[in-house]
Amino acid sequence: MVPPARFEPLERRTFPWCAKVLSTYLKTLYFPAGSGPARHLAMLSRVIEFRIDQRSGVATYVQLVQQVEQALRLGVLSPGDKLPTAREVVEATAINPNTVLKAYRELERSGLVEAKRGMGTFVRRSLGSQQTGRNSPLRYELAKWMDHARAAGLGRDDIDALYVDVRAEHFPGH
Repeated sequence: MVPPARFEPLERRTFPWCAKVLSTYLKTLYFPAGSGPARHLAMLSRVIEFRIDQRSGVATYVQLVQQVEQALRLGVLSPGDKLPTAREVVEATAINPNTVLKAYRELERSGLVEAKRGMGTFVRRSLGSQQTGRNSPLRYELAKWMDHARAAGLGRDDIDALYVDVRAEHFPGH
């Protein structure tokens, strides 16, 4: 059984763009017929937080694209969800705004998101399935395996190496 999500308060100095979005959202919050606070809180919890690894050798815009794709595969983002604005991403990650725009254009070209002038960039379609969602049996089994590996004394690099080796056996040539 998966434990319920916990909501912890966000500090303005830690996530300035998130606090701004949250305060703006709460000021204009209306609950149309058929919706309610739970749906709106669920939408707020789907804000994606980009992490850029300058040492990875992967272009920054590609990292952004890959992170959005991963969020779509895992069900973190769903159709209709709004991506952070370029300005919000720049404030959170200190990267060039043109890099963010390039990543968003790439996602738009692939049909995953849609830019709506004056409104933002929204998810058009998901890449996920029931097998990759947060509550999937496969995820649960993988989490159990990860616990066993850590209990056996394996570190992150050891687990990564083992995973890559087994993946290569099952997907040769990739």
